[in-house]
Amino acid sequence: MPSPISLGLDFGTESVRAILVDATGKQRGLAKSDYAHGQITERLPGTTQSLPPRYALQSPGDWLDSAAIATRAAIAEARISRDDIVGIGVDFTSCTMLPTIRNGTPLCELDSFKHVPLAWPKLWKHHGAIEQTERLNKIAKQRNESFLRRYGGTIGLEWFFPKMLETIECAPPVAAAAEVWLEAGDWFVWQLVGGPAETLTRSTCQAGYKAMWSVTDGYPSSDFFNAVHPELARSAAECLPGIMRSPGERAGELSGTMADRLGLRAGTPVSAAIIDAHSAVPGVGAAVPGTLVMVLGTSSCHMLNSTVFSEVPGVAGIVDGGILPGMFGYETGQAAVGDAFAWLRRLLGLDSFDSIAVSAKQLPPGALGVQCLDWMNGCRTPLMDGALRGAFAGLGLEHGPQHLYLALMEASAFGLRWIVELLRDGGVAIDRLIATGGLPHHNRAIVEVYADVLGLDIEIHPSTQGPAIGAAVLGMIAAGPAASGFQSVIDAATAMASVSESKQDIVRPRPDRTELYNSLYKNYRRLAEHTANPSASS
Repeated sequence: MPSPISLGLDFGTESVRAILVDATGKQRGLAKSDYAHGQITERLPGTTQSLPPRYALQSPGDWLDSAAIATRAAIAEARISRDDIVGIGVDFTSCTMLPTIRNGTPLCELDSFKHVPLAWPKLWKHHGAIEQTERLNKIAKQRNESFLRRYGGTIGLEWFFPKMLETIECAPPVAAAAEVWLEAGDWFVWQLVGGPAETLTRSTCQAGYKAMWSVTDGYPSSDFFNAVHPELARSAAECLPGIMRSPGERAGELSGTMADRLGLRAGTPVSAAIIDAHSAVPGVGAAVPGTLVMVLGTSSCHMLNSTVFSEVPGVAGIVDGGILPGMFGYETGQAAVGDAFAWLRRLLGLDSFDSIAVSAKQLPPGALGVQCLDWMNGCRTPLMDGALRGAFAGLGLEHGPQHLYLALMEASAFGLRWIVELLRDGGVAIDRLIATGGLPHHNRAIVEVYADVLGLDIEIHPSTQGPAIGAAVLGMIAAGPAASGFQSVIDAATAMASVSESKQDIVRPRPDRTELYNSLYKNYRRLAEHTANPSASS
């Protein structure tokens, strides 16, 4: 009998990847399709209207078009029949969210709203809700809301309800017309399986980490929402229909219309969505507690499963069963990693860092006095403040591009060390670190700097497609044991994604550099304190 095959659809910031993986972990097909409109940050499609600063939008039509292109291309590469695919899994950036009418049509596709920016999906990195986030946090702390304990005491700028409140206050007609508010991952799954709004699947992963939902308490109370804004309370009560399901749980079966569009078999089981970074945990076979999985890409997201719940300040979320069943899933992250390097490359006028990489690696720790603070897109963990900005300090006429490059790598590593210390100081064990995503393979030097700064081994998972493989694992689980042969996510993740010890690629710290970084890390923390609280440090 041929090994069953699962399709994983991995929706990133710029493109979607379709991967086909069989039950033994063999990659059978892979294809990528860029979104036609990419990130919408300057002006809406078809207009000359400039968007405000900090806006980052996307087009829902791009998600469907690119998914169809990538899926068909992956099937063609694999040379398989669509009947060989037993399940479909979906991972998506989060919190990327949008308003729709009751049948799922996005408001931005209606003539009356296509020129209104906040009618479009707000990408995870959309930072337009700074004022609204501050008010949500102020009122939640005044009321001593219990849900804050699960989020390090802070509601994040990039989350669901700040973006909803931003639309309510800045585009009231859009908010009034919105009949359904939902995450983009949930919207895409809804499009795959069809059905009325009342039965659409909402991912417990997305809701748990980005919308303050828990299995015991649900969403925050209507009293809290009313204290913030009556319209927010109304929208939360009336415009969040659906059924909560965990990643890997079957959301439904592929509709005939979408089967024709994607080149798949109608009736194929579809999993509830998962946050893209979280999908990397099953995607690298990290099925045991104590393994910190670092997805390094445009931003970074770090996931850790633990058997203990601890209130760690600045953690982006602690959700019971939020990543894998039976464990508390901790999420932390850094808001600009690949984005920060891309910004520096453009600033220096370089096509790539190849021309300066060798000289940068030959520099001693500390980049000969150049310091960097990596908050080019705000600080996610531990300060949860999207309004903060980065900095370079200690620059002199003797410094060149290579010094800036090394300083930025060091800043990213120092930010990670801060996060690791927070978790460990909170009583959460970290026994192993795995790096995945595109960045570790494109830029091994950054993992080397990470290892030196942390003084810890870091394993680079061989696949560059950790989240996509994780989505395929979840698709296999949605298919059920009769079709897949797997009884649990852990079984499937281990069989499809784990790496034997003899084949692990381990980056080890260099003790001489680690010793120097111990003192340089203190300088980073002082620069961070001064930047975040200039009056307190003056």
